[in-house]
Amino acid sequence: MEPDLHPDLKPLEFLLGTWKGAGVGDYPTIEAFNFGQEVTFGHNGKPFLSYSSRSWLIEPDGTVGRPLATETGYWRPQPGNEIEVTLAHPTGIVEIYVGNLAFHRIQLRTDVVARTATAKEVTAGARMYGLLPEKDGVRDLGWVYEMAAMGQPLQVHLSAQLKKAG
Repeated sequence: MEPDLHPDLKPLEFLLGTWKGAGVGDYPTIEAFNFGQEVTFGHNGKPFLSYSSRSWLIEPDGTVGRPLATETGYWRPQPGNEIEVTLAHPTGIVEIYVGNLAFHRIQLRTDVVARTATAKEVTAGARMYGLLPEKDGVRDLGWVYEMAAMGQPLQVHLSAQLKKAG
């Protein structure tokens, strides 16, 4: 039996569940690519969402390629439609995002990026998540990730459109 949703999570309720879809990636230091992604937002009755994401390369012929990024973390709503997000990556990077929610759109920017000695240099990030306009009675989740890394300024790195699974 699933626990009741904590009242503080009501503004983020639209995120709950598993989302699957595809996106594109590009950055000055790499070749452009297509990827598949699965994102899950869950809760346990406490005032935070659990978050996990995994992605994989989509080859030019459309077949599934090697695994790409994975990340896990927590989304914590705060008073005044503010949000705190903590994300950990197995590549040695941990990010703390702060931002806000307006309707079904979330804007986040890094407050802290920490990395291990062997992790690639990432200095800042910004993310936007939001429900896209309704089409055939369904609203997909779109998101964009901007990154400053490897001596490059903050710029779009990834974007995807995800459909609610199940």
